[in-house]
Amino acid sequence: MDQFSYIANADVAALDAIYQQYKQDPTSVDESWQNFFRGFEFSQTYNNGHTNGSNGAVNNVVATPAPSAKIPASAEHTRKEMEVVHLIRGYRSRGHLLSKINPIGPRKDRKPMLELSDFNLSDADLDTVFEAGVELFGEAATLRKIVEALTKVYLGKIGFEYLFIRDRQAKSWLRKKIEQEYLYFDPTREQKLRIFEKLNEAVNFENFLHTKFLGKKRFSLEGGESTIPALDIAINRGAELGVEEVVIGMAHRGRLNILTNILQKPYEQVFNEFEENVQLDAYTDGDVKYHMGYSSQVETPEGKRVSLKLMANPSHLEAVNPVVVGYARARADAHYEKAAVKPNDRDDIYDKILPIVIHGDAAIAGQGIVYEVTQMSNLPGYYTGGTLHFVINNQVGFTTDFEDARSSIYCTDIAKIIDAPIFHVNGDDPEAVVYAMKIATEFRQEFNRDVFVNMICYRKYGHNESDEPRMTQPTMYKVIDTHPNTREIYLQELMERGDADAKFSEELKKEFEGELQDLLAKVKQKQLPYQKPKLEEEWEKLRRSVPEDFEQSPVTGIPVATIEKIGKALSTVPKGFRPLKQIEKVLEERRAIFAQEKPFNWSVGELLAYGGVLDEGKVVRITGQDVQRGTFTHRHAVLHDADTNHLYTNLAHIDENQGKFEIYNSLLAEYGVMGFEYGYSMANPNALVIWEAQFGDFSNGAQIMIDQFIAASESKWNNMNALVLLLPHGYEGQGPEHSNARPERFLQLAAEYNMYVCVCTTPANIFHMLRRQLALPFRKPCIHMSPKSMLRHPLAVSKLEDFTEGTRFQETIGDDYADPKKVKRVLLCSGKVYYDLLDKQQKDKRTDIAIIRVEQLHPFPAKQIEAHLAKYKKPEVKWVQEEPENMGYRAFVWREFPQIGLANVIARKSSASPATGYTKIHAKEQADIVDRAFDN
Repeated sequence: MDQFSYIANADVAALDAIYQQYKQDPTSVDESWQNFFRGFEFSQTYNNGHTNGSNGAVNNVVATPAPSAKIPASAEHTRKEMEVVHLIRGYRSRGHLLSKINPIGPRKDRKPMLELSDFNLSDADLDTVFEAGVELFGEAATLRKIVEALTKVYLGKIGFEYLFIRDRQAKSWLRKKIEQEYLYFDPTREQKLRIFEKLNEAVNFENFLHTKFLGKKRFSLEGGESTIPALDIAINRGAELGVEEVVIGMAHRGRLNILTNILQKPYEQVFNEFEENVQLDAYTDGDVKYHMGYSSQVETPEGKRVSLKLMANPSHLEAVNPVVVGYARARADAHYEKAAVKPNDRDDIYDKILPIVIHGDAAIAGQGIVYEVTQMSNLPGYYTGGTLHFVINNQVGFTTDFEDARSSIYCTDIAKIIDAPIFHVNGDDPEAVVYAMKIATEFRQEFNRDVFVNMICYRKYGHNESDEPRMTQPTMYKVIDTHPNTREIYLQELMERGDADAKFSEELKKEFEGELQDLLAKVKQKQLPYQKPKLEEEWEKLRRSVPEDFEQSPVTGIPVATIEKIGKALSTVPKGFRPLKQIEKVLEERRAIFAQEKPFNWSVGELLAYGGVLDEGKVVRITGQDVQRGTFTHRHAVLHDADTNHLYTNLAHIDENQGKFEIYNSLLAEYGVMGFEYGYSMANPNALVIWEAQFGDFSNGAQIMIDQFIAASESKWNNMNALVLLLPHGYEGQGPEHSNARPERFLQLAAEYNMYVCVCTTPANIFHMLRRQLALPFRKPCIHMSPKSMLRHPLAVSKLEDFTEGTRFQETIGDDYADPKKVKRVLLCSGKVYYDLLDKQQKDKRTDIAIIRVEQLHPFPAKQIEAHLAKYKKPEVKWVQEEPENMGYRAFVWREFPQIGLANVIARKSSASPATGYTKIHAKEQADIVDRAFDN
């Protein structure tokens, strides 16, 4: 009814206009108007004896007469009918502002305008029958009955926000659920006891930890214990609706409780972690217990088996969100697509896996990554069938009150950008929480869209157990100090209803505490053996790396026949497909390359790598801004028909048994997209997953993902990952934000063989580098400083034999031009500067200076460099780079290869900015670097 909301008072002409529109096409007006007019027409025909030949049917639906529905046919009553319709809509759209969702205090007056007088009605109208009652009861009803029902539904312990949703079907489904199901919601005794048992576990587990490990950080769930029955119902109801796997992301608040009471991590393992009975090995430095992940299989009360996974995460709030949805997408693609009931119904695939993200109120409102992930939710490259968002809203962020934490009324207003329904619920009413989570799960499974549950609760202690919250929230904590916990409140309700008694409660508590005490005693008597986090099932065929693995790369060349097959796919389009003239030239060049009439260029070398992986039945997935064409117009992985704009992806047509090829232009964001791809790669070790920056300079928009996940996840959480970052890098006079991917930052993070950092200079080497990712018996992330102008450099080419069987990645490339007997100086370098040096070397015929390319910086190939240097007789060795001295590779190379010496570096002078913004200055600086490298 959005288009009619301007109608305020008794506008009979407007009402008649809507009615005339309804008569022409009932579906052209909102469903609530349809119901109203059906009731109105019935009242007219019923009271007038079915005049004008009517049989009482409206739109082929015969209304059932309501004996009490005697409607006075007057203009005044018609006006009031219209006002009652507005009143119903008012409760639906603004009732949440009056709902009783805050367990520890009154709500702010948001002026919801829901008094009878706001609709030109009064108490005198309460016993008048209105046809608008059809909206709620299917028949006319008194205003009193209408208001009582609306109050119970919309002003209770759940505040429903859904009227902003534009999808009529979804909105109608929600309205029926809320006004028909929730209005009469009454759990069975068995369901109530299940809720109480989960609360018993949640409350008493926290009490036990507080008593036994006093003062130790655990970021307790106290005040928000209804989270446990909420997740319990989501998993159980989800399983009934086809969910086989649940992947959860959350921060530290309540994590230990969820690990034990939802994922069923043994309590004794948590106690062991409190006692710090751990033994680290060469692979892991470990992490605090409230960051660790866990995987398990649980059985629901109905006997369904569900796989649960809680993702490991850092302290950086909401950072895990894109990882969760990326992981879920990969699992759907790899594990559930083949089992889909309907072959082309992707929603059926996503019904099998449910991503749940648990937020804090301050974080969901404040962290930009939340917006990125929300915006990604319905995009083809990132769709997961909907995420269930659950907010543990304790109304304070560390010490910050919510008035200082957001401008919006609710922390969940972000949901409205994607038309996701929002259910605000009082955390002290576990039945309401369970219902909100139940309907949220059902909505997700029905419509495969995001949904938000905002549970308003409180935090019993400070941000952590040693923090004093009364310094900043003294009045709030006066209330909290005397507030009973949710278990006590719910027990009282159960006792009043006769569903439980104090004896049952005490026995349940005593039994649970006794179990915990016995387990703790065993841990204290004898520490548990250290249990290294298990590899996921799909990773079990892999092993951990050892230093010897990095002395030489594995063979990654492919047969000539395979190259020819891929070449045919890359240079062919279907009959009737008309590409642009520029693309026709690209296809012609590809045909010439595979006919060995031209050398292999960068584009073909890269695409050939993807084709080789696909031909082995593995997955290739590439995302980032403009990746289908390539920022620098080199890739052309997806072609557009010049007449129809139809798309053709050559690499998807290599072989009928090939692996899946996906390449998506991403939204304009780095953090969320990189995190999604990290999660995708984490879920599938047989997928070559690539994120490409538009320019490498922009990768620092995802610095949290790089620092906390890519560089450190194996050491902290025992998680392997093979994500590739392609970061265009190189000094070409394009200014400070289009020159430098900050390689020094990646190299500062490089240690313990945690990732590859490469700077390839040939098409063959990028081919082998990419293929190496899945050829190893382990997985490592790979950071590559990609070329820009070098993409079309006439010397940056390779021969067919560089790609064939027996070939591999070259960590270093020696000099075939210099005369070993004459060489007095060796220039070590990486990247594009090599071709500048090569040009100078050959123009000046400097056979006395050799140039060695270091194609892989980490793990550093020191032995290979030494082997190159051994060809020369005590040469002077210098490191040459385009980047300023305080950036680039200099510091890392000196650390790994100290014999170079700090002084033997040729670079731009140290600078606060990565590059000059002036082309002439750039050219002068670049020439100076090359000249200094060859100075006598």
